[in-house]
Amino acid sequence: MARTIDLNSDLGEHFGAWSMGNDPAVMDHVSSANVACGFHAGDPMTMLRTVELAVERGVAVGAHPGHPDLVGFGRRNIAVRPDEVYAFCLYQIGALRTIAASRGVSLQHVKPHGALYNQCASDLSLALAAAEAVRDAGGGLILMGLANSCFARAAEQTGLPFAAEAFADRAYQADGSLVPRSRPGAVIHDPGEAARRVVEMVTKGSVTAQDGSQVTLKPQSICLHGDTSEAVEIARQVREALEAAGVVIAPLSGGA
Repeated sequence: MARTIDLNSDLGEHFGAWSMGNDPAVMDHVSSANVACGFHAGDPMTMLRTVELAVERGVAVGAHPGHPDLVGFGRRNIAVRPDEVYAFCLYQIGALRTIAASRGVSLQHVKPHGALYNQCASDLSLALAAAEAVRDAGGGLILMGLANSCFARAAEQTGLPFAAEAFADRAYQADGSLVPRSRPGAVIHDPGEAARRVVEMVTKGSVTAQDGSQVTLKPQSICLHGDTSEAVEIARQVREALEAAGVVIAPLSGGA
């Protein structure tokens, strides 16, 4: 049986007159879109247009809730309580769900963004708060989060379906966490290297960490960030390399 993998990308991260990335071109190569919900990026018009583009391209839609931090693009650690994480996520899921429903689309998944994602990955109380918001939003949503992290435990404890995620364009530490963006080499800019790493992840269940050690992981989805200058080429080469290895690209739900 052929292996199947979801390719996701963080999209809809424009705000007002400010533009981020090339969403239409990236969306040609992915199967799921994580749509910014207005806290770290995005606005109502951008959310609507991104959902419409996903419908046009046959791409599944997920919510991408983040910290209320437009200035920092949601990548600054903010001291938050679990009840705040719950409220932030529930609010943002609801906003995107209404927009998606207006275009006949059901949300597939929820993936926290940036600093919120990393905090949840290492803090079970925050991961549980995010998972509870996903559960209480209803609709059988899938929680997507870092493989081998607190996300998996939170999903299990709240009875949610879970999609373990790995990253095409981020370096890993030996413990399976991502190298902080503040450190050299944290972001991979070479499309060929990114493609090779993803094929290793999907076909061998491992990735080489920055120190040369092997990290074991079994991802159901691979993230291709949409906000780097190489985003489109990385997405293209990753998809081509996976398909050449006999891997089928499909959304987590099996259809957009």
